[in-house]
Amino acid sequence: MSEKDREKIVMNEVRLVNIGFGNMVSSGRIVAIVSPESAPVKRIISEARKKSMLIDGTCGRRTRAVIVTDSDHVILSSIQPETVANRVKDWSDDEDDEEEDEVAEDE
Repeated sequence: MSEKDREKIVMNEVRLVNIGFGNMVSSGRIVAIVSPESAPVKRIISEARKKSMLIDGTCGRRTRAVIVTDSDHVILSSIQPETVANRVKDWSDDEDDEEEDEVAEDE
């Protein structure tokens, strides 16, 4: 497999992050992960609901994290923002490790 083919596969690869109850979000599309308590975030949720851009992934539980995507979708999660951020970070760390392994193999 040529280097160009590998790049195409990596570019098309979607990294999914579990946001609770088996719900997944593409880590590359996440712009912000915030707590839902502040008034501005509550307004963002309300506006997203009016525009039908709200995705509720809480399964009826209390909302603990609000995820904003680059497509202006707002996703509600019942796990802590720090937990979601750590899961996103773990994915990016795994990706960095894979890149380092590929460089080592090429040498």
